[in-house]
Amino acid sequence: MTRTAAAIRLRTVEGEPVDVTPGRLVVAGYTGRDQAAVRHHIDELAAIGVPEPDSIPAFYELDTDLLTVANDVEVAGEQTSGEVEPVLIRSEGRHYLTVGSDHTDRALERDDIKTSKGACPKPMAGTVLDLGDRPESLPWDEITAGCWLDGELYQDGALAQLLPITQVLAEWDSFGAGTDFDTDFDTDADDLVLFGGTMPLLGGGFRFGREWRMRLHVPGQPAVELTYTSSVREN
Repeated sequence: MTRTAAAIRLRTVEGEPVDVTPGRLVVAGYTGRDQAAVRHHIDELAAIGVPEPDSIPAFYELDTDLLTVANDVEVAGEQTSGEVEPVLIRSEGRHYLTVGSDHTDRALERDDIKTSKGACPKPMAGTVLDLGDRPESLPWDEITAGCWLDGELYQDGALAQLLPITQVLAEWDSFGAGTDFDTDFDTDADDLVLFGGTMPLLGGGFRFGREWRMRLHVPGQPAVELTYTSSVREN
């Protein structure tokens, strides 16, 4: 029996309500603009047992039920961590930009990346920038993002380090067109939420904690912020 997917209530930075019902949640990986550095990172991960991706960029399609705008999320284990990412939403022909966290189970990551990503909720801010039907107009290289873990800076920099999210979206549309859309939700596969990749970690290694704050700033626009706490789910 086909179910009706729950809409996610968002607001633009101007305060206008936006309801989106994504048909797909896609997390992109290895979206760094410096492909030599991406290759080096893949080799580093392979050295500790993380399998190489099937494609670059890599695309991991997850259950849309993982999306949340809640301030608190529960995870299954102690070794989980978030990463700040630009998030592009396509809904009914319009595009919106916000900030999200690709919260991931690092203990599972060595065995299967998709499983590790699907093991955790995917928090995103409840505030979005309305891009209309022209997301390519974004001043991508001037956008900055940052992440603080338990009050300490964890990631910081310009998104010029990453492929423009519109390019990642175009690659997904080409790649995803050949994948099956299998869901028991009554929704449109063309409407999606795309996490566009992340920047290097300051200090170079994953850290685990509880309080996460993330910020995305597009020049000339109010900054979009995401704050949430993660706690281990009681069995």
